[in-house]
Amino acid sequence: MYESGASTGYEQPSLLSLGTPLSEVTFCVVDLETTGLAADACGITEIGAVKVKGGKVIGEFSTLVNPGEPIDPRVTRLTGITDDMVAEAPGIEAVLPSFLEFAAGATLVAHNAGFDVGFLRHACELCDTRWPRPPIVDTVVLARRLTEKSEVPNRRLGTLARLFGSPVTPNHRALDDARATVAVLHGLIERATGHGVVTDTDLAEFCRAIPSELQRRKRHLADGLPHVPGVYIFRDADDRALYIGVSVDVAARVRSYFSAGEQRRRLRDMIASAERVEIIECAHRLEAGVAELRLISGGKPPYNRAGKNLEFRSWVRLTREPYPRLTVSRKPPELGEPRLGPASGSQAQAAIAAIEEALPIRQCRTRLSTERTSSSCFLGEIGRCPEPCRHEVGVEEYAQIAADTARAMDGDPTQVAEAVTERLAELSEGERFETAAAKRDELGAFLSLAASTQRLRGLVSAGEIVAAGRAKGGGWEIALIRHGLLAGAVRTPPRVDPMPHIKRLEETARTVEPVDDVVDAAHAAEARLLLQWLAKPEVRLVSVSAAWSCPLDGAERWTGAVPTGSA
Repeated sequence: MYESGASTGYEQPSLLSLGTPLSEVTFCVVDLETTGLAADACGITEIGAVKVKGGKVIGEFSTLVNPGEPIDPRVTRLTGITDDMVAEAPGIEAVLPSFLEFAAGATLVAHNAGFDVGFLRHACELCDTRWPRPPIVDTVVLARRLTEKSEVPNRRLGTLARLFGSPVTPNHRALDDARATVAVLHGLIERATGHGVVTDTDLAEFCRAIPSELQRRKRHLADGLPHVPGVYIFRDADDRALYIGVSVDVAARVRSYFSAGEQRRRLRDMIASAERVEIIECAHRLEAGVAELRLISGGKPPYNRAGKNLEFRSWVRLTREPYPRLTVSRKPPELGEPRLGPASGSQAQAAIAAIEEALPIRQCRTRLSTERTSSSCFLGEIGRCPEPCRHEVGVEEYAQIAADTARAMDGDPTQVAEAVTERLAELSEGERFETAAAKRDELGAFLSLAASTQRLRGLVSAGEIVAAGRAKGGGWEIALIRHGLLAGAVRTPPRVDPMPHIKRLEETARTVEPVDDVVDAAHAAEARLLLQWLAKPEVRLVSVSAAWSCPLDGAERWTGAVPTGSA
């Protein structure tokens, strides 16, 4: 029996439970100007934001930001923002709290939101600030569903601003672009209401439904692509490179991005912004791999992860002072300078720990003088350091320690390997297994890095190398390598003498400045890729212009003797 006032266990949903009406939602429309495309490698130069509610502007935020690095002249030509303009501007650590306070509680809106949000999230990481995880609306994604090609040739901000009658013309300045995006947002929301979008919940669901539909709608981007080895570049409406990949069959690979099998959110977001696919045909997979490496390193496309920030790789070096010490540096060493690397920062630090375990190289960071003494440290007091700080060892005598350290890095690592191995035995006998494992890993990191460094030097100093690998279907895939860089590539037809092709390749290949060692991390990355190919069993050497070798007493002979890490 039903009685008035009795609980039925059912409550009619309220309007609030179905979402907030869009007229009551506060949107914070933001635009950034930056020094480049990669959030983890570039800086913010300007933030502009407009807060709107119910179709009305309720606040604006605008500031220049000192990015802490020079602005590329090409970026200055695009935005008009110069180094002088940002010289006295606050850094992101001062600007970010103010912007987050301004945007608090609002739905964040941006044109190509992945770009702007990526920079803001990275800024939070740098400033040790929690990213507030606001709801996000991307006007590019909405425009792709709510506008037709018959209306607009592309979804650039300027094109959409004209379509929706924006009173402000985008000009690559943050506040004006944010104002233009407001007009675009309002125009898109008006169209979205015709699809039943009336609350913020509806809008979120409408946006979430887009990726799979977009994948189907954008399959035409793969039409007509060649079935050849090469590099493919997804570009957006502004012709910026979004993602770069490589394949032996670029047509098949690009088509796979528009299938149901592509579930990676990052790449589905990339496809939402893509307008065209550019193809660079290559002779074979090796040439394509090198081209991909160079393009990613130089262009830093936002949706690529690997290979973007080679300049952040680390080197182990000896400092240049009367009493040198080992240091980790991102600056490439001068040619001929003792070095290990490039490597990750953690591997570089581990390699240093192994050397310092074996050799009495000083570990303190104090800048020591040959004229006056400094206070001793704990290592000196326990006899683990020759105490150059107290002039217990002279410059010439200490120079021998530095020379032994350089030899362990560049040539024979025996002194380090034997000393750490002996220490491992002591620790194991004392049942200090955790410490022994740490020392083992440090020695492995050192030997692996030393061997890798020596292999790279051997390839670079060999001068010109011509090699060939059997091609699938017949013929040869030929590479001409000069000083650790790919200078030319060709694939010969089946059952044809390859030597005339090699002769022409030698005459037309890229000129490379002679060097005896890698000059930077990008050079090292390419040389490593070439070494991997040269090590394949199907690859044959055709000619080498100079001796290609590693030191007889080098780190390679320790391979397998102790556990090693990755190079």
